Amino acid sequence: MNSNKTLALFIGLCFIIPSFAQSTELKDRQDTLKATVFTSHHHSGALSKGKDLRTEVVSSAGLMKLACCNLAESFENSASVTVGYSDAVTGARQIRLLGLSGVYMQMLEENRPVMRGLSSPFGLSFVPGPWMESIQIAKGSPSVINGTESMTGQLNTEFRKPTDEIPLFINVVGMSDTKTDFNLASSLQMGDKLSTVTLVHAEGNFKSHDMNMDGFMDDPMRKQVNLGSRWLWYTPELVVHWGAGALYDSRKGGQERGWQSDISNTRLNAYIKVGHPFREDNSSSMAFIGDYSYNDMDGGFGPSLYGGSQHSGFMNLMFRDAFAEHQDLTVGVSSTIDSYSESLKRFLPTGVDNSFSPIVTNLVDVRAYAEYTCHVEEKFSTIVGLNADWFKDYGFRFSPRVTLKYQPVEAVILRANGGRGLRNALPLIDHFGVFSTGKAFIGDFLSHQLEDSWTYGGNATFYIAGDNYLSFDYFSTRFTEQLIVDYEQSPGMIEFYPLDGKSFSDSYQADLHLEPSSHFTVDLTARFTDAKSTYRTTGLREVPLSSRFKGVLNMQYKTNLSRWIFDLTGSLNGSARVYDFMKDLRGDDGELLYPDGRTPVYPLLYAQVTRRFKGFDVYLGGENLTGFRQKNVILGTRMADGMVDTASSGFDASAVWGPIMGTTVYAGIRVTIWK
Repeated sequence: MNSNKTLALFIGLCFIIPSFAQSTELKDRQDTLKATVFTSHHHSGALSKGKDLRTEVVSSAGLMKLACCNLAESFENSASVTVGYSDAVTGARQIRLLGLSGVYMQMLEENRPVMRGLSSPFGLSFVPGPWMESIQIAKGSPSVINGTESMTGQLNTEFRKPTDEIPLFINVVGMSDTKTDFNLASSLQMGDKLSTVTLVHAEGNFKSHDMNMDGFMDDPMRKQVNLGSRWLWYTPELVVHWGAGALYDSRKGGQERGWQSDISNTRLNAYIKVGHPFREDNSSSMAFIGDYSYNDMDGGFGPSLYGGSQHSGFMNLMFRDAFAEHQDLTVGVSSTIDSYSESLKRFLPTGVDNSFSPIVTNLVDVRAYAEYTCHVEEKFSTIVGLNADWFKDYGFRFSPRVTLKYQPVEAVILRANGGRGLRNALPLIDHFGVFSTGKAFIGDFLSHQLEDSWTYGGNATFYIAGDNYLSFDYFSTRFTEQLIVDYEQSPGMIEFYPLDGKSFSDSYQADLHLEPSSHFTVDLTARFTDAKSTYRTTGLREVPLSSRFKGVLNMQYKTNLSRWIFDLTGSLNGSARVYDFMKDLRGDDGELLYPDGRTPVYPLLYAQVTRRFKGFDVYLGGENLTGFRQKNVILGTRMADGMVDTASSGFDASAVWGPIMGTTVYAGIRVTIWK
């Protein structure tokens, strides 16, 4: 697989180096691209007023409120999305929306499905924060155009554009845990038709830390190189976007000597988007999207070795026509093809052998879809869509989706939404933390069950005195088919089996956005979640390690001309049910850690100060300023020296519900060169 990694990086560099060379060779050119620039005050993070679906938009200003070294670190001031660790040793992050794992949330990159399969455990850390222009978080069942994998919603990232009037942007940040990030973005316009942007990211974390003295690194040492090149060809008759990227990421965690995790990821991606309007007003057009990605993972988890590779192709051909005033129809055909090769060497000291030779799995989804949109003045709109999917191993499935929006008066917006979602499960990758245990796998851990759910809900937003608003929403997801991963049925085992009973998640949220002055903004959000699944031996129970509520307060103050910017974010994180085998755990003082079978409620605090100068910004901040950390994050039998016996079936580093790292301080600089 090393040859594949070398080839992937070489191809990526071939795409990127020419564009960077051109940007230096043409530095004295005269720009021929003419543009009109409009500037206005906009929220750093707010609900979109114009979207039919309930959509939260995090702008570039919102991304700068935190260090935001990558996508995983961009949601600390959001209660809609919660990000946590899959385990305590690999650094894999998991995202939650509507109380459910991020595998049920479709990840998009400029409306192309990404972060699927092998890239999902670490994919959030593969998207550098300074590369992003904005993030859109849509709850519920979104458009059928991007397929049916969006069970709880969609997260779409918009990257810096080739047409940006920024020839050079550099961001460098260093953290007290020795993690250092370097980012570069360079946009270049070559005439009035062709433009490009080059993106470079490098990071490293070269020193291990063990703040809780449990013998395991709190955060893995890692290195990453991430390169991207994006192009745009624009004429009134034809618009073409294309690009490529290459990534290599390696991380080593666990013990300095003993049980170690050693994981490397290589990724190569290329895409093209072509659009052709049939009318000058763009009321009728045809578009094609093609995307290819290759992912390779080599993972060592103590004595276990996992190897996986993935080839994925996505295509979408669509036609849109506004056939009448305020009405349009979009029809199309699309397909997703995934080819996985997986192998595992895992022989446990207990005598259980979970090893398997390379297994090749081909998953194919071919779909046809239609979506009708109708707007009645500015008061009412409806979107009705239908997907007809053919799955290679499951045949045809039909997925209807409906979105309604009603605005009876200017200050009130009401939304309702519902639909069906379908996706193939990847048992071991979707539940990546299972590798960081000494437990045996039993059941359907090699199957790719088609999971099936229905999500419905609504939102009511009330605007008060301009841009101030109060918003309430409720969404519910009900599974009819789901893969259950059960840590509690049999001691020393993790069982994989199909759902037999109910599985659901109900999510309630309230948002308040206030701007007392042009210099001061306040955002307050509260979310409550009730997520339960049916387990074979214990019946319908609360999903373990899933926080029931979260509250977030974010305040930002800017001086005149935004020379100084002060950001403060505080969150209160609710309790979660722990696994049954955690109920008797005791701390160093001998007291029960979870006397009522639940995790404690804990606060987190983030702060940042930014000083803006002409052409560059300097910022200083801190994360987890309350210093809260989960106690006894590595579970298992204690030996004479107090360390966990990693050879026992009770060894478990995946029962993570809170922060692992303590307080971290960072400082950075952003340099922007404008035309």
